[in-house]
Amino acid sequence: MASTTPIDHPPAPPVRRPSGSTGRAGDKIFSGLSRGSGILLLVIMALIAGFLTYRTAIAISKDEGNFLTTFDWNPAATPPVFGIAVLLVGTLVSSVIAMIIAVPIAVGIALFISHYAPRRLAAPIAYVVDLLAAVPSIIYGIWGAVVLVPYLDGLNLWLDHYFSWTYIFDQTQPGVARNMLTVGILLAIMILPIVTSVSREVFLQVPRMNEEAALALGATRWEVIRLSVLPFGRSGVISASMLGLGRALGETMAVATVLSPNYLISLHLLDPGGGTFAQNIAAKFDEANELGRDALIASGLVLFVLTLLVNGAARLIIARRKEYSGANA
Repeated sequence: MASTTPIDHPPAPPVRRPSGSTGRAGDKIFSGLSRGSGILLLVIMALIAGFLTYRTAIAISKDEGNFLTTFDWNPAATPPVFGIAVLLVGTLVSSVIAMIIAVPIAVGIALFISHYAPRRLAAPIAYVVDLLAAVPSIIYGIWGAVVLVPYLDGLNLWLDHYFSWTYIFDQTQPGVARNMLTVGILLAIMILPIVTSVSREVFLQVPRMNEEAALALGATRWEVIRLSVLPFGRSGVISASMLGLGRALGETMAVATVLSPNYLISLHLLDPGGGTFAQNIAAKFDEANELGRDALIASGLVLFVLTLLVNGAARLIIARRKEYSGANA
């Protein structure tokens, strides 16, 4: 019986490993900086919340009215009376109008740039949209007061003539179009570039394989967008909408420029008047006394909490609805 000799295999080359001390030190430094940055951010937010809460407690303790339901704002009176009812309703109404107008248009523009427009046309449009996002708020406000308000006078008359039966478009106080509808339209124009830019980038990240698979099965371009692009980018669109809503909630100078504020709540969107938190703070801060500043800070705390609730609700929607993540696209 022939003997077999084992075959000698060449030794495996040694595996080069990075220097243990250097690699571990770098990881520890980066981890510490990341953790420290997150903790610092939480500390800053906690300090801001604590400061606002302290000054709010001082203001509410001296308020002779109900801070949540009082329509008047007169902290300099004797006794002082002020409340946020009108400001809260005005902030929510103008932001909702802006979102209703801006989000569908922004998604449409983003889809056109990412999936319909030729490359030579898509690049200039995307550049213009990104440029609009950098325009200062005061420029939008001046444009709104000089151009938008006079132009919307005719729209107000048209809406009142044909849609007064809806109650919200019933104009009971004819005048210049310095109302919540004008504010909502101006805010929609301002948040449109933000929502469009983020949505466009999300749609461009859709895996090409998903789109090609749908096209191979005979789907039309719209069916590809409906079945592949929109499910994948839904969470991104929600995030973009929340970014736009955050700007709409806190917008100051543009709203102060085009709105004729008063402290009455009216569901007639075409009637002049109303107010928002940010606009009221900008208009009243310079002339306010010490209690008046505390009252304005108290309204700022409500806006702070409102913004946190909106962003928290958006995160819950994305986290609890797995189909929003794009994993099933």
